[in-house]
Formats: sequence, C-alpha cells, structure tokens
Amino acid sequence: MSDLLERLRAGLPPEALITDPDVTASYAHDMAGFCEAGTPAVVVLPRTVEQVQHVMRTATALRVPVVPQGARTGLSGAANASDGCIVLSLVKMDRILEISPVDRIAVVEPGVVNAVLSRAVNEHGLYYPPDPSSWETCTIGGNIGTASGGLCCVKYGVTAEYVLGLDVVLADGRLLTTGRRTAKGVAGYDLTRLFVGSEGSLGIVVKAVLALRPQPPRQLVLAAEFPTAAAACDAVCRIMERGHTPSLLELMDRTTVRAVNALASMGLPETTEALLLCAFDTPDPLADLAAVGELCTAAGATEVVPADNPAESELLLQARRMSLTALETVKSATMIDDVCVPRSRLGAMLAGTAAIAEEYDLTIGVCAHAGDGNTHPVVCFDHHDPDESRRARESFDAIMALGLELGGTITGEHGVGVLKKEWLARELGETGIELQRGIKAAFDPLGLLNPGKLF
Repeated sequence: MSDLLERLRAGLPPEALITDPDVTASYAHDMAGFCEAGTPAVVVLPRTVEQVQHVMRTATALRVPVVPQGARTGLSGAANASDGCIVLSLVKMDRILEISPVDRIAVVEPGVVNAVLSRAVNEHGLYYPPDPSSWETCTIGGNIGTASGGLCCVKYGVTAEYVLGLDVVLADGRLLTTGRRTAKGVAGYDLTRLFVGSEGSLGIVVKAVLALRPQPPRQLVLAAEFPTAAAACDAVCRIMERGHTPSLLELMDRTTVRAVNALASMGLPETTEALLLCAFDTPDPLADLAAVGELCTAAGATEVVPADNPAESELLLQARRMSLTALETVKSATMIDDVCVPRSRLGAMLAGTAAIAEEYDLTIGVCAHAGDGNTHPVVCFDHHDPDESRRARESFDAIMALGLELGGTITGEHGVGVLKKEWLARELGETGIELQRGIKAAFDPLGLLNPGKLF
C-alpha cells in the first residue's frame, strides 16, 4: 500500500488522491443492488491524459487492479470496486473540447455530464440524442462504458451510433486513438465500437468524438390510457407496423403511474392499467399524433389526449423520467431489470412479468421504452425481510429467463457488470464467451481492468 501511494504521488497532484477510508468507501459501488463491492485502496481523480497514463503504468508495474468510474449512476454493478483496487474516477476530466457545426461533431472528455453536453450543442443548433433517465448526472464516459440508451432511442438510436472515435489509455499506459472525425470511414477493424459497452474492461476512455444531428423541432406528446397492458402493446405494434417514426414511445404500467403520482402529484390517470406516451418532433407533429391516436383507439384505448403545447409535453416526459425514482419509494429496496425483446413480443413480456409478480407475491412495476421493446421491470421489496429478498432475487432471474425465451437479451442499455454475469454466459454461449475472453486478454493480458465484471 505504501509503495502504491508513493508511486502514484510521484506523478499526481495531492488533490488527485483520496485515501481517507470513510471517503473512499463512498466510491465502492454504483446504484445497483445485490452486487458485491470491495474496498478500494485509493481513489484517484485525474484531470489530464498524462495522469491517467501514470496511474495505469503504476498499476501495471505493481499488478494492482483498476476500476474506472463515472458518476456511478449505473444499475449493474459495473463500477463496483474490488478489494485493494485503484478506483479511477474520471469526473474531473469534464471539458467540452470542441463543437463543430460544420462537421457536426463534439469532442469531449469522459467526465462531461450528458445534459451539459446536450445543452451546449443546442446553442449551436445541434442535437445529441442519447438521453438516459439519469442524464442530469450521468457522464459521457459512463454512457460509453455501458452503451446506454434513453427515451429517444426509438428514432435516434443508442450511444453506440454516436461514438465516432475515442482516445483510450490501455492497461499498460499506452494511448490508443481509434475511429475518426469524418462522416465516413472503414479503415481496419472497428475498435471504437468494441470499446462501447465494454464497461471499462478494455481501456480507459479519455476523449470521445461524438456525432451530432441538427436540432429537431420541439416535440409534442400524446398520452393514451389502456384497460390492459396487452392493448397498449398492441397499439405499439400498430404504430410501428404503419411506418410511423415517433421520437419517443414509452409505456408505464399502473404500478408505475401510481408511484409517480404518490411521489410528485403529477395527476396521471390512476385508473389506467397502462399509459402510453408517444411523441413526434416532425414539422407537423399534430397530424402525426392524430394518426397515432386513431391507432391507439383502434387498439382499445379508453382515452387519448394529445398535449397542447411543448410545456405540457415536457411535464409528461418528466413523469416518465421519474418512474424509476418513484418505484424506489414503493418498498425499501428495488431491483431494476433491463430486458429487451422484439417489439412483437412486448405483450408477452409484460404478461409474463405480471405472472412472475403473482407467483413470487411481489410488487413489480414496469416502465418501458416500448418502441424498442426495452422493458424495465422494477422488483420492489423489503430488504429487511430475508424471505422477500430471496423472492426478489429469484423473480429477477425469472424475468431474465423470460426475456431470453422470447428471443430477447438480458440487457438493452444498463450493461452486465456484476449483476448479470451468469446470464451473459447463458445468452452468448460457450463459444461466444471464449472469444470475448480472448479479446479481453489481447487488450488487458494481466486482467487488471475492472476485474470480475462481464465474465
């Protein structure tokens, strides 16, 4: 320990090192439950690429594991510390280095907060679409590490579609530049895409070149109430089948709606079994909403209410964004699943989740990026009750099994981390895991980067 600190201090300013155990303990884990976390030896908060390189060279020389972190808003344990590790927090590397309206790119450091970048590019008439629910606090580096999504993915896609190039510090301290800042480029293997979603297990992202889009018109939102979740899912299928391209298509079940109302008195309709939110940012959103409203009515909606203006629309989006926070107030603890299924199987996914809730005698609220088939079943339970905690964990696994049975994946945007390691092996199979471990060994032969995650 003394040797590690001495070597780190040789290349870092005093304020970049945190050794107080009471403080380092606060960096031990992200927001996921049921995930083991160790005790870090030290927390380092670098401000420059050279400082990150110094940390990695020191770690390699002493064979000390390194756990990279952003804002720790993740939900899979991907940022959890291991015993004796260096926690490498990138939050101080928070500069927007460039915004180019001509090239439609932004060049940023990993600690830039998603919402800060979004607002900055808006000032140039540009738009950075990925918008996780935690966008006011989560960082671009963390978004890249977990390949995060958000509410607008149904039209604009996820983080991976917007990462053009990266600067990455490798495990031995070398600096690797991948990708491009041009509109096109296919030189060599796509190493950039390989780092997206790698959860810090292949290298430390220290700079990113991000694609931007022209800023669209302000979106308008429609809210549709349904007597059953199946009817709401039928409406989703009708909307997508007819070729509509909403900027947002979200679902909240009755449990979620009631939780949001209890938390913030939003005035959402508590009698509904499923509330569908659909938005368009097209030149004529009212016409698009009217067409979708007819499809919702045909699918069995009992009420279809288009928002009159952007302010009213934003209130509906705020209600959706606070869904996970609201469900956390239902019981003392939650487990948030992240299963994505084909859109055509969304109804079966919600019906199966409801059956699992009944089987395990638990409250499970569901909010979903319905247009993507990406569901977030939230298991609410009393963590002081051992039996209820056991049932919560078992129901979580049952939901993932259901997703795979329906042709889906165990994670659409939250990542694998510690929480879903066992399930990653089931999804990828023996050959897939073998090849992925080979890739990991090529980039990190000593296994120092974020050990114990993914596989």
